[in-house]
Amino acid sequence: MARYFDVHPQNPQPRSIGQIVDLVRSDALIVYPTDSCYAFGAQLGNRDALDRIRTIRQLDGKHHFTLVCKDFAQLGQFVHIDNKVFRSIKAATPGSYTFILPATKEVPRRLLHPKKKTVGVRIPANNVVQAILTELGEPLLSSTLLLPGEDEPMTQGWEIKERLEHVVDAVVDAGDCGSEPSTVVDFSSGAAEVVRHGAGDPSRFE
Repeated sequence: MARYFDVHPQNPQPRSIGQIVDLVRSDALIVYPTDSCYAFGAQLGNRDALDRIRTIRQLDGKHHFTLVCKDFAQLGQFVHIDNKVFRSIKAATPGSYTFILPATKEVPRRLLHPKKKTVGVRIPANNVVQAILTELGEPLLSSTLLLPGEDEPMTQGWEIKERLEHVVDAVVDAGDCGSEPSTVVDFSSGAAEVVRHGAGDPSRFE
């Protein structure tokens, strides 16, 4: 049975954030809000949570998982990024974008795309996830909460808890945060390629 946290979207309660982070550190799989839609989240080295997300979403080995980072200082530990790409990404963050970039050795191998050795990274503009990341002190392993056979993610925390309370450990409800996943931009070849149109304006990368 998943724990349920009703968190204020603008001023998340420190006590709740502390409890959520304690769960993450204890290898919990959580559902949490971002600036585009709800997502699955877990600690970076949590192999069990990775397998659970794959099972729930019916994902294959080529799926790009995302490291949700607090800021550029954190992001820079996990991906290789040159000055030109840095400037492009910097201008669009924090925001509803996921960027696919070559991973550093800090990223666990099982998170990488098997052929490209790339990983997704993003810095969201959402007070709740920023509070979680600040308390956690490292990125969240993340994947959009999009269930098999469905075109849009769920937007209501209570509905998510009802549907998923037996397969996740906690649901962080901060109200409706939208139903569009992030826009995904692949920089792994050096040039921007928009591979998914979503909540972030893709025109700056096209």
